[in-house]
Amino acid sequence: MKKLLLFPLVALFFYSTSFSQNETQNETDNSASTQNFNEIKLNGLFLIIGALDVTYERTLNEESGVGISILLPIDNNVSDDIKYMISPYYRFYFGEKYAGGFFLEGFGMLNSTNREINFSNDTYDFRTDFALGIGLGGKWITKSGFIGELSFGVGRNLFNNKNTDYEIIGKGGISIGYRF
Repeated sequence: MKKLLLFPLVALFFYSTSFSQNETQNETDNSASTQNFNEIKLNGLFLIIGALDVTYERTLNEESGVGISILLPIDNNVSDDIKYMISPYYRFYFGEKYAGGFFLEGFGMLNSTNREINFSNDTYDFRTDFALGIGLGGKWITKSGFIGELSFGVGRNLFNNKNTDYEIIGKGGISIGYRF
């Protein structure tokens, strides 16, 4: 009788310890793959041209992320043409690293531009429009979280494209940032 009771207890002990080890290992694997990151980036190319372009991105999983870019001119030559640009986006990543490597992007862009309509009086016509576009690029991430990024995109304004020079819009940059 003792031998009959001993066998199920030993089997139950081995079953429970092996199950708890597998569960702990799966929880560790899943927590690493589901951790999302925040990123903040500064576009160095536009900074040289005379505009401040700052981006915030949140990774959704290892293949995708959403973000928003805000561009404000800091030089008078740029502010004569552009008042602001706000561009939310979605990215799909094809790289080996978590939300890194080559990416495709779909974006929207709220933009406000100036158009000189009277050369003698320096009169400007302010136009605000919304564009949809696509882009592509690459993101490189160091182990410590520093980011280097190249990107390019093109879109089309949807509403005020009659009598304007800004029917097709561009987006791009050489950005540096940090993932945390």
